[in-house]
Amino acid sequence: MKLKFLLPIVGVLCLNNVFAQRNFSNSEITKVVMLGSGNPNPSPVRSGSSLAIVVKNEVYIVDFGAGLIRQAAALSPRYGGNIKALDVKNIKRAFLTHLHSDHTVGYPDLILTPWVMGRNEPLEVYGPEGLNKMTTHILSAYEDDIKYRLYGTEPANNQGWRVNSHEFYEEGVIYSDSLVKVEAFSVPHGSWPSAYGFRFTTPDKVIVISGDTAPSDKVVAYAKDADILVHEVYSKKGFDVRSAFWQNYHSKQHTSTIELGEMANKAKPKLLVLYHVLDWGASEQEMLDEISTTYPGKVIVGRDLDIY
Repeated sequence: MKLKFLLPIVGVLCLNNVFAQRNFSNSEITKVVMLGSGNPNPSPVRSGSSLAIVVKNEVYIVDFGAGLIRQAAALSPRYGGNIKALDVKNIKRAFLTHLHSDHTVGYPDLILTPWVMGRNEPLEVYGPEGLNKMTTHILSAYEDDIKYRLYGTEPANNQGWRVNSHEFYEEGVIYSDSLVKVEAFSVPHGSWPSAYGFRFTTPDKVIVISGDTAPSDKVVAYAKDADILVHEVYSKKGFDVRSAFWQNYHSKQHTSTIELGEMANKAKPKLLVLYHVLDWGASEQEMLDEISTTYPGKVIVGRDLDIY
């Protein structure tokens, strides 16, 4: 049976996004905010891959795609939103699935802009091997800017530009505080040596984020009965007309709508959200129809600034 997943649209149009802001959240404690639903292609309506997990008044960023700080600001009270935690100076913790450029080009923005806007403590970042080196090089690249802001006439604190980067090398709990527990699990992403997904457990939700991955039994295991599974996807219809070269590439790197439906049937999340969307010309409804051939559950094609 094919289901049409139509939900009410609320909010206002964003200036940089032709989609309307949509709020699907039913929780007063935990919200998942889609800062960027895109991929390496520079879509004007899909920013680079990034999510915000908001728990009460704390925010936890996952992946640092292009535009994430401005996307966060769009939902903050300063710019007409109503999520106080997304005032960018409040962004103090972040998690990285892997080091591909479309997931990291926003890293300098994540480090520096919240500091310029008033963050007064170091950014804490958790990610796979290579994160420490990347962090060191970014801070070195912006050394002159940092010195000018610290020792020029601009009032800047000497803490908010700093970064404590924490590399992890195996699965398990990589972070916890009074509001969240974060578990990392490895996923297959072509020949990329260290690619991970995350499971966030909050006081009222379990949220699993796939990162970039081909079909994975570990995603199924960690997402079993989760409240929200946020998973990357590509259109099977679009895939079928790609060249043999690109079909070989994508089949080892990413997950098709049909494959994702099969995985969701095993995991049975309460809500499946699609991101890192490779539609290749397929419409949202066509992608939902493809998934519905193997999965009858609740599915949403993620859009920038959605709230779940």
